[in-house]
Amino acid sequence: MNRQNSEIRKSMGIVKPEVIIPMPASISEMPEGYELFLHNLKERIVRERVKAVLSANAAMIMLYWEIGKHILDRQATEGWGARVIDRLSYDLKQAFPEMGGFSPRNLKYMRKFAGAWPDSTIVQRTVAQLPWRSNLTLLDKLDDADLRLWYAEKAIEHGFGKDMLVFQIETRLHQRKGAALTNFESTLPPAESDMTAQLFKDPYIFDFLGTADPRREAELEQKLVDHIQKFLLELGQGFAFVGRQVPMEVGGSTFFLDLLFYHLKLRCYVVVELKSGKFEPGHISQLNMYCNVVNDLLCHPDDKKTIGLLLVKSKNRVVVEYSLAGYTNPIGVANWERDITNALPKELEGTLPTIEEIETELSSGLETETEL
Repeated sequence: MNRQNSEIRKSMGIVKPEVIIPMPASISEMPEGYELFLHNLKERIVRERVKAVLSANAAMIMLYWEIGKHILDRQATEGWGARVIDRLSYDLKQAFPEMGGFSPRNLKYMRKFAGAWPDSTIVQRTVAQLPWRSNLTLLDKLDDADLRLWYAEKAIEHGFGKDMLVFQIETRLHQRKGAALTNFESTLPPAESDMTAQLFKDPYIFDFLGTADPRREAELEQKLVDHIQKFLLELGQGFAFVGRQVPMEVGGSTFFLDLLFYHLKLRCYVVVELKSGKFEPGHISQLNMYCNVVNDLLCHPDDKKTIGLLLVKSKNRVVVEYSLAGYTNPIGVANWERDITNALPKELEGTLPTIEEIETELSSGLETETEL
């Protein structure tokens, strides 16, 4: 959400340089309770400022939608041609020189925006909560209305900025989300199994790993920890990093968990086991034992059952399903991929934009932001 708010503030031109104000010596000592009072007051101010920014952004998006709708209506009923856009741009800039966003290119986007979202209630409820640049991404990247709405809702839910939204669309989040092979249906209550399954993906895209595939689990683990913030973003909202190579004493022996997380929404630990090669049935037995140990040694009475997530380079679906059968701990198995292309079905390979196309698209997005 912070990234989204920052993007909104930048697009509206209200980002100001930091000002350092010296504290007067006469007020350096304050009465008891002042610090808590100040903390609560600052939180309230931040909340109200964010609300104001979001409200201003929503008003701007609705204005753009209305302008686009009027242009569409006039072109449909009176046959206005494309030249009207250029003249309208000139006249609006003359009338409102202090405002941006009235270039011919942006007016055409407003028209496209109104055509893509004919229902004003949907605009107000969803896409008006997103920055204009994110809305342009939805228009440029997606033709299907239902899919566009799905990504808009996810962007709001997870606070995707424009670049992250591009990444999620290009890696087909809608196909990856909830696609991990799991035994959740047989190990979790019905009310929880579907919701939990939707939090896990297949494959996970670790585009930050570099060009070479890690050959050993330790190398993969180190790279994920080195890029823990990006790793957490790919895992999804709610995951909190607990530790790496977490030692667990069992029967006089010490076992080490590759990565341990806690999911704030599910209220449970998540043990992530990394494999640099293909799936083997024994991986499930090992991960199941780790889940048992965490349940016994780490879990609070209010915590829910620990979830295991096995990340492998490749797997056979049938072998995984047979391997998961019979275990009582919830366990999921998913592939990890180093780049986007490997994660796509064969028939979609080659459909992604080139580096030059991506750079051009990003440049045009920044250009649009400047116009606003």
